[in-house]
Amino acid sequence: MAEILRRPKPLAVNPLKASQPVGAALAFLGLDRALPLMHGSQGCTAFAKVFLVRHFREPIPLQTTAMDQVATIMGADENVVQALATIAEKNAPAVIGLCTTGLSETQGTDIRRCVREFRAAHPEYAHVHVVPVNSTDTVGCLETGFALAVEAMIETLVPEKSALAGRCQDGNVAGRRHKQVNVLASSMLTPGDIEQIKDWIEAFGLRPVVLPDLADSLDGHLVDAEFTSLSVGGTPAAEIVTLGEAAATLVIGPSLYRAADRLKDKTGVPDHRFAGLMGLEACDAFTRVLAEISGKPVPAQIERQRAQLQDAMVDAHFMLGFAPVALAGDPDLLGSFADFLVGVGAEIPVAVSPVKADRLAELPIAAVTVGDLEDLERGAAGQALKLVIANSHAAQSAARLGVPLLRAGFPQYDWVGGHARAWVGYRGSRQALFDIANLILGQHHDIAPYRSLFWQDGPRREEARGEFHAPAAAGLVH
Repeated sequence: MAEILRRPKPLAVNPLKASQPVGAALAFLGLDRALPLMHGSQGCTAFAKVFLVRHFREPIPLQTTAMDQVATIMGADENVVQALATIAEKNAPAVIGLCTTGLSETQGTDIRRCVREFRAAHPEYAHVHVVPVNSTDTVGCLETGFALAVEAMIETLVPEKSALAGRCQDGNVAGRRHKQVNVLASSMLTPGDIEQIKDWIEAFGLRPVVLPDLADSLDGHLVDAEFTSLSVGGTPAAEIVTLGEAAATLVIGPSLYRAADRLKDKTGVPDHRFAGLMGLEACDAFTRVLAEISGKPVPAQIERQRAQLQDAMVDAHFMLGFAPVALAGDPDLLGSFADFLVGVGAEIPVAVSPVKADRLAELPIAAVTVGDLEDLERGAAGQALKLVIANSHAAQSAARLGVPLLRAGFPQYDWVGGHARAWVGYRGSRQALFDIANLILGQHHDIAPYRSLFWQDGPRREEARGEFHAPAAAGLVH
């Protein structure tokens, strides 16, 4: 059990997190022919768009209600109704994700009432789904905003099981599509991760429906079609309607457990929950569930990938055993890496999350600080760190600490292809082990603290000559 430490600072000195509206917009980008609409000032939307474009290196569809000082004081409901009508007319989206910002939340806008006014004034756009979500900047982070948007999608787009009862003689539609498996995908999963998970599920003869499916919309593929102001790819609204007919739901990430509760209440579809999919134990649990749902044995290629991960764990043990690593990220990502690293023998003396979550107290580390990157640097003082794992905001912090940075999470604006990387599964975990081990090896630090892991007699360093000596039987070259 980890102790949760809170720093009584009135502000963030070196921010780690991204805001809730960015997370909510990101979730809607995982739907097909969708357009996120931020109810706030133009600057709020422009700032979010910059981060999304720099991270994915793709054009990002994003709109704003453009609240100005007059609308902020006198009321901005008309901005919402007009924006929804304009988007529906000019862009013909399947889904509009209406996200609030700190400005509209402070004003007290009732976006659900605005949606009702839009429906009453424009019945000709009844076919356009509008999903409202309250995602203020003043609390939470990207992960919580993403989770709120997924919950709003389920609330708005998934019909109650009573409405579907007529489709089956016994009135129970859950399991009607016996090969369909719902996947609720947390914000910690990259498009590369989701693609890996879909391949994993399909190897068992099952058909995954991912909500939201960033692998189909933001995986970096070139589009032959003409320019569109909507998302290209992702989960179609027609597929979301069928979630209640699936055989099971796989929930990846504790931040989506509340959304999973609502989906289970609405549909009756049983679910299986996973805190993460990194490391041997987590991957084995996921594989066992897939075998149980499908009724099929584990495919040979999955068995081989497992054996490859086991071999990589042996290869990387010399570098990762007792290696102190600092972590910083949203709770789901932080927890997944913490479980993974502790499982391969590393130590985590410093862990920082931008928000508090129930997940953090369950981690197998001593403490987690709710704070920013300044807290990470202060906590790392005197720890002899080998590595920092965080997003691109931590680049300067890692440089000041004199250790390499492994970029993970959002945003990664100084690194190409971060969104396409797969961390999960046997293959993703294996590559993560190799990358972490290589970064630690690349520092050429004194490995005396780990001598018992390498050689029985231990290495010795001739300080005067600056030479490194080890028993010849070790077979290692420095």
